[in-house]
Amino acid sequence: QWSVSAFLLNRSSDLAEGRPGGHIAWANGPVWNDARLECRICWYVYDPARGDPVYQIEPGTPFLALPDFWRCLECDSDPGSFVPVTD
Repeated sequence: QWSVSAFLLNRSSDLAEGRPGGHIAWANGPVWNDARLECRICWYVYDPARGDPVYQIEPGTPFLALPDFWRCLECDSDPGSFVPVTD
């Protein structure tokens, strides 16, 4: 199951090793840098192509690279509440 601690560990290891193709390990496979993730609480979707103007996150910023202080724009949930959007 997904947890905040798992998110932080995976995110830190990918970024620390400088992997441009970093991903989040998910039960159904990896989630890549261009993946959109949806909040399980309020259904807000973080889209890396759009970034986040509220937190001044530039377009093109993958979910893995969001700052530690980042929270859901709609309900203030932490990043551990997000799941991959399946199209």
